[in-house]
Amino acid sequence: MFRKVHIRKHERGLLFERGDFKRLLEPGTHYIWSNPLRPRKAVVQVYDTLETLFEHPLKEVLAVEPDLQKCLLVVDLNDRQRALVWRNDRLAFFLGPGRFALWKMPYELKVETFDVDDFRFTHPRLDAILAHPGASVWVDVVDIDPHSEVLVFRNGDLVDGPAHGRQVFWKMAGRVVYKVIDRREQTADVAGQEIMTNDKVTLRVNLLVTYQVVDSVKAVTVVADHAQSLYREAQLALRAAIGTRPLDALLADKEAVGSEVREALAKRAAEFGIAVRGVGLKDIILPGEMKAILNQVIEAEKQAQANLIKRREETAAARSQANTARLLAENPILARMKELELLQEILAGTKATFVFGDGDIAQRIRALVASGPREKDPDG
Repeated sequence: MFRKVHIRKHERGLLFERGDFKRLLEPGTHYIWSNPLRPRKAVVQVYDTLETLFEHPLKEVLAVEPDLQKCLLVVDLNDRQRALVWRNDRLAFFLGPGRFALWKMPYELKVETFDVDDFRFTHPRLDAILAHPGASVWVDVVDIDPHSEVLVFRNGDLVDGPAHGRQVFWKMAGRVVYKVIDRREQTADVAGQEIMTNDKVTLRVNLLVTYQVVDSVKAVTVVADHAQSLYREAQLALRAAIGTRPLDALLADKEAVGSEVREALAKRAAEFGIAVRGVGLKDIILPGEMKAILNQVIEAEKQAQANLIKRREETAAARSQANTARLLAENPILARMKELELLQEILAGTKATFVFGDGDIAQRIRALVASGPREKDPDG
């Protein structure tokens, strides 16, 4: 007897007899001979072509059948290959290693194959690809700020970089490590070092170092951590600069210490890709007893300076008076003028009237001043 099988337009049927593929059933109505005594002799399997990806336990055998090759697009990928399947110009899915069969209808299919040995993934429609839900399974995305760079290591070897912007790389292509380097100017605060000066004074010094990464490859490959390496080198350079100076010299010229540290630090930092932009002594902290002693020394120095200035002023005043006395002795007329000026100052604001007769006016004034004021005669 015959069994009726209807295949819709978006479907295809696979006819098997005794487990072997016989032929492809196109859309339409088909009558399949079926023995009632052996109903499993002829089997029809119907597949929806809208699913695009054809999955079957005998896929490897069916993919080489001439009837199916007309309807199926076979994609064979080795371990180093990946593929993108576009369906009607929209990304449908990613394909990894293996053999895949895709229904050619009813969609227009396009398959792009990539080699992960190239590692970096680039594409004109990158944003659309990364928006696909399956993208995170197959690619890594690293978004780099404009002021940063990324270095990519695969199996311990530098394979890409330094690079900027958005970077996309294939996953499952080895042991991959990403290093993002900030290229902006940065500050390292080297705080709280206890250092002994040349004259055996122990103090604490805080150092401020401004630096910038100028060679990302060196900063990552020459040292394990460029920031920590710079910090340690700054400590050593500061210790060397302060240990050769007495306390007085250090306090008198902190800029010289900063310049010496910068010169030594810049030379070492350049070896691992760092440019030192500036170095300065932020704080110098003395022990409590040393602060008291230093304050006493400063107070004594200031007092001595004040006394010296006072003596200089007194000496200058005495010298000026001596010069004035000698000048008046040598010039009688000038002495008379000075006496009249003095008389004017004495009589300033009074209403006294003086009448002098003949003789020396100055002698009369002196006699008048010496005799003092006279009491008024009560009798008139």
